[in-house]
Amino acid sequence: MDWAEQELNVVDFGDQRLDRRAQQMLSRLGDKPTISIPAACNGWSETKAAYRLLDNGRVTSEKLLAPHRACTLARVEGQKTVLCIEDTSELDYTSKSDIDGLGPLNYEARQGLYLHPMVAVTPDRLCHGVLDCHTLIRDEGSLGADKDRQRSIEDKESLRWLEGYRRVCDVSKEHPASEWIYVADREADIYELYAEYSRRHGGGQARGGFVVRSQHDRRLVGGGKLWEAVENSAVLGEISFDMPGNASREARPIQQTIQATKVVLKAPYRPDGQLPDVEVTAILAREKRAPTAEEPIEWLLLTHRAVETFEQAMEVLQWYLCRWQIEIFFKILKSGCKIEELQLERITRLEPALAFYMIVAWRVLYLTMLGRACPKLPCDVVFGEQEWQAVYIVCKKQPPPEAPPTLDSMIRMVAGFGGFLNRKHDGFPGPKTIWIGIQRCRDFALAIESHKELGRQTYG
Repeated sequence: MDWAEQELNVVDFGDQRLDRRAQQMLSRLGDKPTISIPAACNGWSETKAAYRLLDNGRVTSEKLLAPHRACTLARVEGQKTVLCIEDTSELDYTSKSDIDGLGPLNYEARQGLYLHPMVAVTPDRLCHGVLDCHTLIRDEGSLGADKDRQRSIEDKESLRWLEGYRRVCDVSKEHPASEWIYVADREADIYELYAEYSRRHGGGQARGGFVVRSQHDRRLVGGGKLWEAVENSAVLGEISFDMPGNASREARPIQQTIQATKVVLKAPYRPDGQLPDVEVTAILAREKRAPTAEEPIEWLLLTHRAVETFEQAMEVLQWYLCRWQIEIFFKILKSGCKIEELQLERITRLEPALAFYMIVAWRVLYLTMLGRACPKLPCDVVFGEQEWQAVYIVCKKQPPPEAPPTLDSMIRMVAGFGGFLNRKHDGFPGPKTIWIGIQRCRDFALAIESHKELGRQTYG
């Protein structure tokens, strides 16, 4: 059973032909994640079958992700801590004006949707899969409505963060052996999320914890503001690390002080009911000396966890830093799988296609991090026999060994086909070289299998 069959092993569209076709399509897209659906398929008949699959009303994003979610939960079984990282990414289809069912993005002329997945990551930064996904499509003329303070949270776009946290609480009840932590950036800093934790905690229900980066300087019970309270707390220690660069910032070494204090947030006014005051821990990681003209790197995190020592604060901070995995996940989806270039006519086609590509993007990220975390694993834990043997033959120019090579050596061979040079100072290959290399693996396997079949026909 190859990886695609395993991820969709229990998919159920009420028709076994559709189930098998979905497995085949996932395999094709996984083999060639950077090219179009027609180019990934083997011929016109298979391409037509793929589009008929996306057109079928039984084939939905939810049904496609359900078996993958089950596999994800199986992979994290027995883990002490599971981080449920949630974020939103804008998908711009303005140039695809023929797609029916899209909505405005940050202004009316830009059309698309917002993809809002949740991934399961362990503290070693290994992404085990997609737990949930929501797509947000705005109605025409609705821009700005979410800022109306008189509207209930149930009528706002920000409800998706609260619903995400509720799902973490639900899964923590189903799998109580692990500690489930909801992790999100500043957009998730809504008071109702903290109130939900307080309600479940007070009721003695199984619950998930949370680590959310704060964006609001909230009022505190007894007076004062959140930011001032944590700034006046004792420094627990200091950390140093290298911050990678991006489009707006050069890479540089960072030195931060760590402070933490317990606070009680004063409930804000809501027109539809009174919210409780909530006790949380605030952790401030602040850069000591930022370069001239550079904004200091700092994060104010709110968490359910009690923090009294530097080690406890660092554990929560490391959980938040694992949030970078979902940023890489989005990069693979958009730059690698090129999901914003999909040529589909209706949102009902687009959403299941996005589900396929989310599973593909997860696999690329999983291979990248698994090779780092468990380099000595045999490569057949994630590569099929035909795949790893074909890669070995092409790369080494010799017959494959009986025992599969290690995952580390296999991933380096695969990434080599994507441009990774594998020099001593190169470190471990990144997602880009891996997703390019993966495309060639299946081609090698097909070529070698075709050669074997020709030999069988020729020599009996």
